[in-house]
Amino acid sequence: MMTGMVTTHPGADAIAGLRAHARSARHLAVAVLVASIASLATAQMLAERAPTREGTRPFAWLALGVLALAVPAMTLTQAAWGARSRRVRVREQALYAKVSSGPLQAASRLGVAAGWAVTLLLGFTVPRLFRESALYGLATAMSQAIEVVALAGLAAAVFYAIWWMRDTLAHATASPGDPWDPGHRGPGQERRPAWAGAAAATCALVAARAHLWEPATWLLCALLALTLACLLAAWAGTRRQEGLVTHE
Repeated sequence: MMTGMVTTHPGADAIAGLRAHARSARHLAVAVLVASIASLATAQMLAERAPTREGTRPFAWLALGVLALAVPAMTLTQAAWGARSRRVRVREQALYAKVSSGPLQAASRLGVAAGWAVTLLLGFTVPRLFRESALYGLATAMSQAIEVVALAGLAAAVFYAIWWMRDTLAHATASPGDPWDPGHRGPGQERRPAWAGAAAATCALVAARAHLWEPATWLLCALLALTLACLLAAWAGTRRQEGLVTHE
């Protein structure tokens, strides 16, 4: 019998499939989050640059529509990501007496929290666009709704922090991993430029929304198009890799 050879655990294939599905759900949630921020920031800047009140209104409605679609889309995709991640953690605990953790998990959670904060801050400025469009009644009603959303967001942030602390303490004493664990397949090298491009373009749009720089209107549209194209390329690569893992 040859020593030093580590055979594959009988449940390794199932773990690999679950991890691939969870990774795909994470990438979709991040893509929706980034696309929502980029689209909302662009719509608001286009509204602010309209020369007349009548010209502002279509972009104000566009910003409202983006916000109305972004919040449930972000909620659903992140809920699916959480559900798939929990399946991975349960199976890992059963097979290897450990769960996934590390800097990437903490960075993901901080990134999601920051993304929600930016989205809500952008959403809080939408009523002002309607006020500048001379739709005062609608602006007042939206301001009142935004106050309710702000309280809900604050409560969600508190519960999120409590859950994170409880989850961290629950797995702080996890035993070392089984040597049969095949480990994780990280994101493909070919997708990293796409994610980096989407992140850079979105940061540029948010900086422009914060008036840290004043790009031309055509450049705003180009940055939005670049963000969406990079996200689409990254998502296509993720789906392709998921198919390869699940069919092995």
